[in-house]
Amino acid sequence: MHHQDHHGTSTPPSTSTPPGGRATLVTLDIVVLVVYFSLILGVGFWSMWRTKRSTVDGYFLAGKSMTWWPVGASLFASNIGSGHFIGLAGSGAAVGIGPIIYEWNGMMFVLLLAWIFLPIYISSGVTTMPEYLQRRFGGRRIQLFIAVLSLFIYIFTKISVDMYAGALFIQLALQWNIYLSVVLLLSITAIYTVAGGLAAVIYTDAAQTAIMLAGSLVLMGFSFAKVGGWNALMEEYSKAIPSIRVPNSTCGIPRDDAFNIFRDPVNSDLPWPGVIFGQSIPSMWYWCSDQVIVQRSLAAKTLTHAKGGSLLAAYLKILPLFVIVMPGMISRMLYTDDVACADPDLCKEICGNPVGCTDTAYARLVMELLPAGLRGLMMAVMIAALMSSLTSIFNSASTIFTMDLWNNFRTRASEWELMIVGRVFVLLLVVVSVLWLPVVQASQGGQLFIYIQTVSSYLQPPITVIFFMGFFWKRTNEKGAFWGLVIGLLVGCIRMLLDFIYPAPLCYETDDRPLVLKHVHYLYFAILLAFITLIPVVLGSLATEAPKPEQISRLTWFTRLDPVEPQKHVSLVEQSTMALEEMKSQTSEVGVRESEQEGGNRKVRRHSKGELCPALCSTLAFISVTDEHFLSPDSSSYVQNRSRLISALYWLCGMERRMEEEDAPVVPPAPAVNIQSLDEKPRLRHIVNANLIIFLSIMSFLIGYWA
Repeated sequence: MHHQDHHGTSTPPSTSTPPGGRATLVTLDIVVLVVYFSLILGVGFWSMWRTKRSTVDGYFLAGKSMTWWPVGASLFASNIGSGHFIGLAGSGAAVGIGPIIYEWNGMMFVLLLAWIFLPIYISSGVTTMPEYLQRRFGGRRIQLFIAVLSLFIYIFTKISVDMYAGALFIQLALQWNIYLSVVLLLSITAIYTVAGGLAAVIYTDAAQTAIMLAGSLVLMGFSFAKVGGWNALMEEYSKAIPSIRVPNSTCGIPRDDAFNIFRDPVNSDLPWPGVIFGQSIPSMWYWCSDQVIVQRSLAAKTLTHAKGGSLLAAYLKILPLFVIVMPGMISRMLYTDDVACADPDLCKEICGNPVGCTDTAYARLVMELLPAGLRGLMMAVMIAALMSSLTSIFNSASTIFTMDLWNNFRTRASEWELMIVGRVFVLLLVVVSVLWLPVVQASQGGQLFIYIQTVSSYLQPPITVIFFMGFFWKRTNEKGAFWGLVIGLLVGCIRMLLDFIYPAPLCYETDDRPLVLKHVHYLYFAILLAFITLIPVVLGSLATEAPKPEQISRLTWFTRLDPVEPQKHVSLVEQSTMALEEMKSQTSEVGVRESEQEGGNRKVRRHSKGELCPALCSTLAFISVTDEHFLSPDSSSYVQNRSRLISALYWLCGMERRMEEEDAPVVPPAPAVNIQSLDEKPRLRHIVNANLIIFLSIMSFLIGYWA
């Protein structure tokens, strides 16, 4: 029995299995899955119990207490989502090992992050990337602009693609409805992301990484054994041509340059100058100034731990070629007619997608090659990849929303309110992601991975340029940066729209797209776009006044070691941009509000200033404060007589810790706590640097070997 999903596509039995239809999961597999889910939830709850989740720093930055291995594992897991398993293997089946260069490009930049960019973020003491821009350039518009844009990019490229990939896999394996499976997955992920904050996300990521590596290495072993080893892959791949295809066209024939990373600069799918320079631009945004990645590194205890984490992630990133791309190519060799189908009607019949079925490559291997029990493990691997990326994105998106957008429009928001908002926003994201699914299913059919890359080449270069200039050119100012950003994004959006209007032709159609689409590869376009953005940034900055000294001190590469000036670091909520007049008017407003609210309930704001804020911050707070207490700013205790249910909710959200701390007076934090030091222990630093050199030589060997 094959279920129909909403689009009326069904999954017919494959040709290579006996008439009983496709292999599905058996009891043993289900047991493995259940064990896996309980393990992950266990780790999630364990980390929730261990860490302090009741403060902004604790919830969004895991209290800055992570050691190097969870950081590295989390970097890897946040980056490798189910989109990679499906998309990279699919691209491998379609075009050979070329797309792995996207991963290997990332290896460079995750190291650059730790050695060059992170010291700047740490010395500036920021929580989010838009916040860095606000400190560096002043003004609010860039911060708001980038915050909104990042949320957009998350929903468009990351969340939707990962969900589609994960759902596609579950549909193949369990034959469930795609929407049902997505909602199920998301609800499980939302539980510990909402409750536990970044610490829960990082520890569960570390567990997921272990599972992903174990499972995918097992599958790699099975697939190489099945096809006859390494040499068989090298020789036989080029013969994997489907039996039915459009005659006299390139349809279905493997590329000649399948085993080269660097391909013809003019008419190949991955031109080498584009790969070296063009891909580096979005790569730099992703690894060096994207909230999801940087937030993990910021959670590390010390700079050395962050560097160690980056190294671990870089070492792990060597693996995708062997555990994802090559199995994808093997899948094409084993199930040529299905995976590499070249006839649109046939493809629609096989996997419901007329553009091509290469995206099913990895899932086919899992369902056909592995014995019972291991299939369940691989399902767990895919779900692990999906969940680890999603939780990371959810947590980072809610950080950006809470710290940059909400905090800007409600400058007096209490820490409590921020915690509630951050958690509610995650739930909102879940809903948006489900609604966005059908759109992704329809677009860019065959090659999921390439869809992500193209969108990012259109939207990310302008952001990269802004950050880069902010770091390395002291003269960059707000006006230049803002106009560069606007112009760059306009050009990028136009190109993206054109791409959606004129999709790339299939292999048997003629190419009648506008010239700019036909001849300017998206990687070249990224280089072009970076220059288009650079011009207004440079001219605008030179034409207007220079940035103030506090916009440069500790905020660029050259000034990261400046002495700290404590009075600059006002608490997160009253950001230094707030003018004194505003503060005066707000204080009087607060007075008015207090008198208006004399009869209503109120909640104490637990901050160094300890002002009172309206109780309606959130229903939770509202229900909980049943007695009317006027609390002095330093006792900040919460009312004791709460129903048990409310207490449980509090515990789940990590708000319970306040009760235990009620006796201790609230001490305003010393400014130095906020700024991690850049000092490293010499011995550890030498170990890390030696490792860096070893790694770089391994990498240059790999790239040279496959070039």
